[in-house]
Amino acid sequence: MLRDVAAGGYRFLPGIAAFSAGVVAQPGWEVVHARLAAPMPWREGFARIDRHLKDVGRPRAALCGIMLRSPAPFTFDGFDGFNQGYRALLGDWGILVDGANPIPRTNVAPVVGAPAEPSLYAFDYTVAGSTPGPTFVVAGAGELRERAGGAEGIVRRGETAPEAMREKARFVVAIMQERLLALGVSWDRVTAIDVYTAHPIHGIVEEEILRAASPAAVHGVHWYPSRPPIQGLEFEMDLRGVARELMLASCSYTGRGAAD
Repeated sequence: MLRDVAAGGYRFLPGIAAFSAGVVAQPGWEVVHARLAAPMPWREGFARIDRHLKDVGRPRAALCGIMLRSPAPFTFDGFDGFNQGYRALLGDWGILVDGANPIPRTNVAPVVGAPAEPSLYAFDYTVAGSTPGPTFVVAGAGELRERAGGAEGIVRRGETAPEAMREKARFVVAIMQERLLALGVSWDRVTAIDVYTAHPIHGIVEEEILRAASPAAVHGVHWYPSRPPIQGLEFEMDLRGVARELMLASCSYTGRGAAD
């Protein structure tokens, strides 16, 4: 199922039109994770990515992961509308592979301090390098059954009681596991487990996430009090396994306070 991006030094697991399900570096290459000091509007963010790739001597094809922050969750139609413009930019960059989008993505809405418009938070790219095992990125996923249409596909839709949240988390962890296997990697190579929800996760972390992650449990969980990108979803996760993470300077933005 994996497809090559020869110019980028990685392979990707096909997903939907808006993003792939994940990427894994090819031998001789490694994935680097870069986070901006402050999010910036996503189109400006892509210009920042372009400058950085040029600085490190890498082509646009090396881009292999995007993390966005949005003001609030989209409606299903609003999400599709945003994705059209996003995908068009990737097309302009020459990144699409025979019409398929190879870039995994996470796009969530922070509960506090959300940007005023969809903004770039972090990105991933490949560089020449050798690591003990392959480096990779697993795209964000929420509790949405991919084969079901619209809101009807949400696991325990409209429910946020502890048991409902456990079921949602269990569903998403299973997606993460499937994607790891499809990329040819395993939990022991995971260096970051990111969780996005506005609800308490203390019980879920130990019983539903860390036990499944087992070898990666030593790294803990990064909890971002945020909402998934589509209205009605309550729980999202993404994963990565990298050897290098960077913090890059960016222009500041005006965040929204808790009262907004």
